[in-house]
Amino acid sequence: MLETAITLGSFVFFTALVGLITWFLTRKDDHGSSSGYFLAGRSLTGGYIAGSLMLTNLSTEQLVGLNGAAFTDGICVMAWEVIAGVSLVIMALFFLPRYLKSGIATVPEFLEERYGDSTRAITSLIFIIAYAGILLPIILYTGATGLTGILDIKGMLGLPDTAASDTAVLWGAVWLIGIIGSIYAIFGGLRTVAVSDTLNGFGLLVGGFLIVFYGLNAVSDEGIFKAVEIMQTDHPEKFNSLGSSTSSVPFTTLFTGVLLLNLFYWCTNQQIIQRTFGASSLKEGQRGVLMAGALKIFGPLILVLPGLIAFQLYGNEIAGDHAYGTLVQNVLPKPLAGFFAAVMVGAILSSFNSALNSTATLFSLGVYKQMLHPDASDERVISSGKVFGTILAIVSMTLAPLLAGQDSIFGYLQQMNGLYFIPIFSVVLVGMLSKYAPRVAADISLILGFVGIAVFYFVIQPMSADTRWDLNGAFYNFHFLGLMFVTLVVFQLIMALIAPRTTPYVQQDSGQVDMTSWPLAWPIGIGLVVIVLGIYVYFADPSVIWPLAPPSGESETVSPEAVDQARIFISSCLKSVC
Repeated sequence: MLETAITLGSFVFFTALVGLITWFLTRKDDHGSSSGYFLAGRSLTGGYIAGSLMLTNLSTEQLVGLNGAAFTDGICVMAWEVIAGVSLVIMALFFLPRYLKSGIATVPEFLEERYGDSTRAITSLIFIIAYAGILLPIILYTGATGLTGILDIKGMLGLPDTAASDTAVLWGAVWLIGIIGSIYAIFGGLRTVAVSDTLNGFGLLVGGFLIVFYGLNAVSDEGIFKAVEIMQTDHPEKFNSLGSSTSSVPFTTLFTGVLLLNLFYWCTNQQIIQRTFGASSLKEGQRGVLMAGALKIFGPLILVLPGLIAFQLYGNEIAGDHAYGTLVQNVLPKPLAGFFAAVMVGAILSSFNSALNSTATLFSLGVYKQMLHPDASDERVISSGKVFGTILAIVSMTLAPLLAGQDSIFGYLQQMNGLYFIPIFSVVLVGMLSKYAPRVAADISLILGFVGIAVFYFVIQPMSADTRWDLNGAFYNFHFLGLMFVTLVVFQLIMALIAPRTTPYVQQDSGQVDMTSWPLAWPIGIGLVVIVLGIYVYFADPSVIWPLAPPSGESETVSPEAVDQARIFISSCLKSVC
């Protein structure tokens, strides 16, 4: 009973402390203007940007889902983290200067400047639908399941171990997290979100490394380095950076779907990059983005290594998605359980309130002001965002518990992300690289990409599962996304040749942001890319992809079954695109 009281008390204390400090630091902020509410008055410095980027990304779908994937597939799943470092370098050096030069608040606003109002409207609607129907419910569901596991809420409340109790606790946790997160996002604005993200980020890093420390000591009492040595000796297959074709991240997909999803996520995803739009200068924005890139490269220490530790300790006794929660319960001292639950909730709130704030921003500026009430005052625009955010929060809290029963929430999230990641990224990229790509090409690409990927996911894949040509799995999903991306880009470039803009696009400097670049941006960016390549080379065992040498007396050939599968996959992809 005393341990339970200590756990619950420390949880409440740290959660309240973050809220109090956030209120104190932001109590005098400008929440009455669009710039103040949606862009933090363009006052964010590198530290706040880096902290907010990390915490918006680091949530329970990462801690629970990615460690669960590592439990099953090994360190090859680190691709989602270390390749993010490369994506952030590209964001800092290529995308961010163009965004800040235009002085925009949303990605659809940039597309309106580049193409026209119809492109902005389509993009805003795709973002809103995706965030409302996919992202927000998943954040709440994974957050609630993680919280209930760490705090053992059923045990605290004395509830029986039944399905009805599980459902009741899940609904209660979802609504608790949703209500607290809504208060931050709806009533505080972007700077409140960024400050709370930074505070929670520090706590999450401390808590994450504590889990690793205690976990490694559970593997061996001779020190953490001895523990890692034991793990590598016992299960060397788990320490290969190159994923096999049956893993959740096959090596070849790093150059297609995985890379593209990463680039969209860190370079054009409104939920993530909105805090970079609030940078006080290009210099501060680049500094914050590259700081986040450096942190992401070392992210596997808390997002992959615990999954490997759990496999070493529990083997096949537990399921992958329960690996992290089980490890936390078993190795973390009880007095620290409440603290870790508090920072976990902070991570959950960070992702939820950031997504909710971004969705409200998209609606207020992209739908309410642009499409419905062009002459609306700042007060009415902000009010519309708060009302819409409240409705959206209620809908998300209602949908989240219905996700119970999914085989892999992390896999489901990545698959659903492709629906809108790929078409939007292709349009933004072509818009920046081509001066002549016309509006009609962008509009068609957005609709064609969204519908084409949906048809592949919800029509072709279910049908193929009933035949000998099963097109499910990471290999087909990610390569299909790569093929769709190339198709959309080529289509837009062809349209730029046969039906170009009447006048070439020339980006105008809005003058709202100091565009002086950070002198260390390029050296640090190149250094981060070299580190990523070094990590892959150090842990690489190419034999998992292709044997280095065939058995004596045999020639290296491709099996007829592999050729058959490749032919069927390409044929199905072309049909879905056409």
